[in-house]
Amino acid sequence: MKSTTETVSPTRVNISIELEPADLKPALETAYRQIAQQVNIPGFRKGKVPAKLLEQRFGRGMVLQEALQDAVPRAITDALVEHEVDALGTPNVVIDQDLSEVGEADSISFVAEVDVRPEIELPDYRGMSVQVADAEVTDEDVDEQLTELRGRFAKVTPVERAVADGDVVVVDVKGVADDEAVEEYSGAGMSFEVGAGNMIPGFDDAVRGASEGDVVEFLHVPTDGDYADREITLSVTVKGVRERELPEADDDFALMASEFDTIDELRDDLRLRLERSKLVDQGIEARDKLAEALLEDLDIPVPQQLLAQLMEQHFSDGHGDEDHREEFAGETMHTLRSQFLLDAIAEAEDVEVAQDDISAWIMQQAPRYGMTPDQFVQALLQADQLNAAIGDVRRAKALSVVLEAAEITDASGRPVDLKALDVDDEAEEDEAELEDELDDEAEEEAHLAAEAAAEAVIDAGDGGPGPLDRD
Repeated sequence: MKSTTETVSPTRVNISIELEPADLKPALETAYRQIAQQVNIPGFRKGKVPAKLLEQRFGRGMVLQEALQDAVPRAITDALVEHEVDALGTPNVVIDQDLSEVGEADSISFVAEVDVRPEIELPDYRGMSVQVADAEVTDEDVDEQLTELRGRFAKVTPVERAVADGDVVVVDVKGVADDEAVEEYSGAGMSFEVGAGNMIPGFDDAVRGASEGDVVEFLHVPTDGDYADREITLSVTVKGVRERELPEADDDFALMASEFDTIDELRDDLRLRLERSKLVDQGIEARDKLAEALLEDLDIPVPQQLLAQLMEQHFSDGHGDEDHREEFAGETMHTLRSQFLLDAIAEAEDVEVAQDDISAWIMQQAPRYGMTPDQFVQALLQADQLNAAIGDVRRAKALSVVLEAAEITDASGRPVDLKALDVDDEAEEDEAELEDELDDEAEEEAHLAAEAAAEAVIDAGDGGPGPLDRD
């Protein structure tokens, strides 16, 4: 096999490949066997039809076409390795030859057009400055947390009055679109807290002020899924109204709801947790702002063929109008530019992804999808997203390098020390106490499953970064 490369743009490389007769021989033999298994020719057993007879019956061009289904991808893979080309997406293959005129001694030439990552001249990303919001914890913040904790121990009693915020209501729901029932928007005996914001838009407003036995209706237009951009009429029957009575915030409550003896000690602990939570929020804000700042002054081109492929994947079910397509295209281009930049930083910093990194990522991601670690990895396998997952972990580590070297201040000009988030002795003791309360055996099994899954991910993937379809 002979191959040459030509760079046609910062994101595009054409690979010209010539397959000589010797290169085609294994694929042709496989093609003859496959065709022979699929046809019935009088006088010959299935699978035993001579190659010459198959060519006479179906034409050499058809046999070559079958053979190239296997030979072309293999040749492209070999050429990419030989020329150290890191391709993105699926190559576009162009064969100009008339296969019906290709003889046994002839070669077949074709061009594989592949998208590649653009070369990026990295900015000075160490020591960047970024400002984040203040993170002071007020007494009102502590009161809100305490009220939420009291809500977990609230008593719920039936009442005969109109629904108000904070009530727990029991409802039957029936969804209808174009005179057809919508099962995913229907259900009986559903309960939820009014005003908590856990239901779809319009639900709280519809039931607020209603009483037991009332039937209320409202319209909902989903933005995604099978009913995206379609009006669904939701009919809600109020089956019951229940009032929540919170326990008093006193020492007795502190003893019941926590490890503390007094309500003041409980409030102090809630304040510490809020301070840590707000510091985490500052870290997230700093990370996001740094990521945007890195992109501001860089003109990173986006491979158009890759963009088209991601668009086709996302809209393959036909959903979305032109405005949605434009919005998704913009978001995808921004994501790709960010990925390319972080990939370049990862290369510059020699960032590596270890099994522990993948294991921690799996443990974090699997619950978000309601899956066990094993189920989550199987979903990655089925979606062919293993390399993309490793790439995402690698990019996160690259951004952490930038974050650790950054100078972060809050809106009041005070320095923000994210190192305070590192696990200290007290946090380790809290974690140990928490683990004692959990099912130790189940916890151990989950960690072992994540480690095994991480090993499977690394074994199956090559560790190379790849863009994810954010469907």
